[in-house]
Amino acid sequence: MLVGVFACSAPATLGELHVAEQRARDGDVDGAIAAYRQAQAKCHALAPPRRAKAACAEALLGEAEVLEHAERWDAAITTYLAIPPRVTDDDDTSATSLYRAGQLQLRAGRLQPAWTSLWRVVTDFPDEPIAADALRALLEDGRGRDAKGMIEQLARLLTALAETAVADNLVWSLADLTEHELANPTAARAYYDRIPRDYPDSGLRDDARWHAARISRAIGDPRGAAERLRGLLRTREVAIGAGSYFSVWLDDAQLELGRVLRDDLADLPGAAAAFARLGEDYPASILRDDAQWELAVTLARAADRAGECRALAGFAAFPDSKYGPRAAARAVELACLPEHR
Repeated sequence: MLVGVFACSAPATLGELHVAEQRARDGDVDGAIAAYRQAQAKCHALAPPRRAKAACAEALLGEAEVLEHAERWDAAITTYLAIPPRVTDDDDTSATSLYRAGQLQLRAGRLQPAWTSLWRVVTDFPDEPIAADALRALLEDGRGRDAKGMIEQLARLLTALAETAVADNLVWSLADLTEHELANPTAARAYYDRIPRDYPDSGLRDDARWHAARISRAIGDPRGAAERLRGLLRTREVAIGAGSYFSVWLDDAQLELGRVLRDDLADLPGAAAAFARLGEDYPASILRDDAQWELAVTLARAADRAGECRALAGFAAFPDSKYGPRAAARAVELACLPEHR
């Protein structure tokens, strides 16, 4: 994909860049490469320096992208790898070029060079966003090869890179490998727990809480599951106060909390409150009818016939719910009063 070549153009920096883009669109690979090289020769003269930096990055990456799009894999790899020494003051471009080279090397089956390129992104440019992508590529490719060796490497890197932007991704990768390749859920949970504690601003924070709760329930620690689910749900209040985003896991967590309280901890009042709250707090959730059914089941276990009838009557708001027929049948079985239907 020609990210640089076909991206929306800002005001012109160099005429050669426009020529290169047009030639690339026309399928003139060699002509586009020639124009990009002309731009590379002129870009440093632009002012101010940030403009020169942007133009040089576009010219260098553009040449490699044209070669990649033309499926000239060897030439594209060589061109990407030649970029970092030419842009020593541009970590973003260096990291991007190494990442793309590594991806192409993986595609070509050149494992050792690919891993060298991708690890360099992580170790040399840990504060660049693309370092997380490089780590993900390494994880996907390497998890079936030598999981223990990879875990050891990740642990060593985490010590060195603990204060960098990629650190939370290193912890996530350790958790993933430990759970699935080493089959050690308890140790995996400990890694997941580290993310919200040590990296509270991480984009992986809420996912980590969800998976730690999931593992807690699986290993027979329902109180630990409930604690972690409540921690995840508390982020909703923070989001409201800060005007921030709501985690995609919140309604799932609300539903799961109710199930843990009811099925594992025998807290029927707490479970009923949790199920009832889902519809109140997440009115757009597709899980509202699930919560309504679970509420009815919970009230049935509590022998609260009137409450169960009210819960069953609530299915009038979900005419297409998969629970509708069962709810109607149960209401008949209970001989719920008309106002409860």
